[in-house]
Formats: sequence, C-alpha cells, structure tokens
Amino acid sequence: MDFSNKNVLITGASRGIGKATALAFAEKGAMVGLNFRSNVTDAEKTLAELTGEGHQLFQKDISKKENTKQLVDDFITAYGRLDILVNNAGISIFHEVDKVDFDHWTHAWEDTFKTNLFAAANLSYWAAKAMMKTGGGRIVNVSSRGSFRGEPTKPAYGASKAALNAMSQSLAKKLAPHNIYIGVVAPGFTETEMAAETLTPVERENLLRESPFKRMAQPKEVAHAVLFLASEGAEYCSGTIIDVNGASYLRS
Repeated sequence: MDFSNKNVLITGASRGIGKATALAFAEKGAMVGLNFRSNVTDAEKTLAELTGEGHQLFQKDISKKENTKQLVDDFITAYGRLDILVNNAGISIFHEVDKVDFDHWTHAWEDTFKTNLFAAANLSYWAAKAMMKTGGGRIVNVSSRGSFRGEPTKPAYGASKAALNAMSQSLAKKLAPHNIYIGVVAPGFTETEMAAETLTPVERENLLRESPFKRMAQPKEVAHAVLFLASEGAEYCSGTIIDVNGASYLRS
C-alpha cells in the first residue's frame, strides 16, 4: 500500500490505535494530521516518531460540534485537501445499570455519544463536503467488537459503536456516487496504554482466554485493517466492517 501524496486526518491520535495508525500511514508516505484533545505530551511524542516531515498536530475537543468544522478547515488550510479521515477517537465510561445513580447514567450516555458517534458524524459531514470538491476520498471509522456482542458494564459504549456501524453503512450508500468510500474496523480488546493502566490482573487473564490466540490485538494489527480500507483498490469494500478480534467473537 502506497499513500504518497495522500493527506490523512486521524482523531484520537496521541496514543493507542490512533498512534499506530498514524505511524503506519506515515511509513507508507502519507502526510498525517494528528488530532488530540488534551494529552499534549503524548501527542508530541507521537509526532516525533512519524516517518518523514510535514506532519502536524491539531488540538481540538471534537465532542463540541463547532470544533469539527474548525478541525477540517484547519487541516485543509494546512494541507490543501483532505483525502482520508480516520474517526478513531472514543471514550468508555463504566455505568452499570444496577450500580449507578441516574445522574451518572445519563451523563455516561450523553458524553459517550458526543465523542463516539456525534463527533464522527459531524466530522464525516465536513469531510464529505470537502471531498466532494476534490473528487472523492476515504472515511474509516473505528468501531468495536462491543457493538455486536453487547457491553453490560458500558452499554452506552456498545450502543454508540453499533450506531457508528449503521451510520457508516448509510453513508457508504449515499456517498459512493461522489467517489467517497466508507469502511469500518471493529477491534476486540487491544493492547494499548489504556489497557495497561486500567486492567486488573484477573481482568487481563479473562480477556486473554477469550481468543484462541490467547492474546489481545496489537494496535498495529488494527492499523493494518484501517490502511487496507483506505487504500486504492478497496473501493468495492465500501460499507464493509472488518473484525479484528482474534476470533474472540464470531458473527454470521
């Protein structure tokens, strides 16, 4: 896969899957814009690791709808056009219905959907408008295994990712005539910094048992699927959802 002369915007790019995706695109020749909300230290570290020159950081809280247009505008001002958008940013909040009060419950739903769904929808809107003017492009959305199997301790997370899948497939139909192609990658639990920080030893062991590989996905494995969907020749895969979960959850 060659992404020379392609301009790529990745949300949630300071670490984890977003970082691995940025590294992979840069290695293949792309010019990469890394969006992040607040973690300046990690964002600068990621920027420093990218192959090549000209990559930039774009600090914006995309859960605020006005920032989504500004992010796309700033990116196009910097690079001239947007070829590929990767909607990777996401949050996950525990809110077990039998354990939390109503305020916690409602805030978890509102905050999760603002980042996981509404931000992706709004960025897709502005990206599509820009891509229509330049002859087309690619949008790849990062979903989750939880969109299919359910998330009992984080139902808003599972619901937001299921909605992201449906939105992606709707846009795939609508935007194909404009040469804009939409793909989705649905990872299982991935070996990220967040996993290392939040998982207890028991939780980690239980997760490892879910896959016949007896391990979690590596961020670069998820990034590989993102790059495939964004690549030349993958156009007829528009609307596809690729599972990257090590056969831990199989769907027909």
